[in-house]
Amino acid sequence: MAKEKIQAIRGMCDMLPAEAAYWEMFESSAKALAKEYGYMQIRTPILEQTRLFKRGIGEVTDIVEKEMYSFVDSLNGDELTLRPENTASVVRACIEHNLLYDAPRRLWYTGPMFRHERPQRGRYRQFHQFGMEALGFKGPDVDVEQLLLLRRLWKKLGIGDVKLELNCLGQIEDRKQHREELIKYFENHRNLLDEEAQRRLYLNPLRILDTKNPDMQELVEKAPKLIDYLSDSSRNFLEQLEEKLQAQSVDYVINPRLVRGLDYYNLTVYEWTTDKLGAQSTICGGGRYDPLIEMLGGRATPACGFAMGIERVIELMKECGVKLPYKECDVYVIWDETSHNQAVAFAERLRDLGISTIVHAGSAKMANQMKRADASGANYAAIICGNEVSQHIVSIKPLRESLADYGDQVSQPEELAVGYLQAQLSEIRAK
Repeated sequence: MAKEKIQAIRGMCDMLPAEAAYWEMFESSAKALAKEYGYMQIRTPILEQTRLFKRGIGEVTDIVEKEMYSFVDSLNGDELTLRPENTASVVRACIEHNLLYDAPRRLWYTGPMFRHERPQRGRYRQFHQFGMEALGFKGPDVDVEQLLLLRRLWKKLGIGDVKLELNCLGQIEDRKQHREELIKYFENHRNLLDEEAQRRLYLNPLRILDTKNPDMQELVEKAPKLIDYLSDSSRNFLEQLEEKLQAQSVDYVINPRLVRGLDYYNLTVYEWTTDKLGAQSTICGGGRYDPLIEMLGGRATPACGFAMGIERVIELMKECGVKLPYKECDVYVIWDETSHNQAVAFAERLRDLGISTIVHAGSAKMANQMKRADASGANYAAIICGNEVSQHIVSIKPLRESLADYGDQVSQPEELAVGYLQAQLSEIRAK
């Protein structure tokens, strides 16, 4: 009787080798930019106390109400949650370890997050985020810095056709006045509210503006706009932000309906959007969250940041025509029954120079080895066999059509072959 196959949990996907090049390109580009802008890495646990997210994200949010993977630890009774996002965790770490006592901090992170929502293209129940947090900066200069970094990241990744949507949520007093007017407006149209909106009417009416219900879009569009209730100081902040973005030629549009999904935002909120990925258009979101550090028990400290789902960004890279070939190595070493030891030694010399190298494993005919070398995606095959073994001669064969300009197969003494491959591959990488 055949045993039942065990499959991955729905919405928790494997990253297969064919995808590795896209992940490596994203990670290397994002990490390089973080370093260029002076951000340092921070890592937090994937498990946190549930109350961290209830207090930080807000209890009347989709994430806390519907999407968190929460459970009670059977060993000690602690209420724990797999992190659904990482800003609250980063703030918790900064407070716990007193990271802000002497200077502001620029921090970046990457890792898995967990939300129990309907899996969609590029949006899964276990997904991976890259994000940055700047803590201790009043802005709006740091807000602009992060937007410039993101614009540079899209360019590095070959992503085009993304739009920056921007809004200002003001401060608590601004939102309080707007909230009162919003409740009055929706009360007058209660018959048009769906069940979710009616439940949120008095708990968090701002969330109604974020509804995806098509039957409510006209109602939401005519609702009072927060931007009309901004104080002079909030308006001044937005004007400074726009002035600085315009000075750096950053294209953007003001979207007065943009509210984001988390309670801790104030002043700046933004999303980078695309029309290439279907209904879920946002690939990156962020803004300012000045109240959060105090909400979580620290001293009042201004802060801003952003996060993006890496899977969605990779989907967009593909939609924008970014093609990354499957490649296991740069050089694939082929040998016969007399030359295995010599082949291994040659491969080690290449690896000493940072050249990724595979030595064919197992016995196989020469034709099969060449077929495997080609399938590996290597640029070159290094062939050590036959009469040339005793003379320590290596034949270098280009495997890709794109290498036609670099010459045909050559046979050289081992010492020269190492230098030849190093020079050829350096030139290829430079291009």
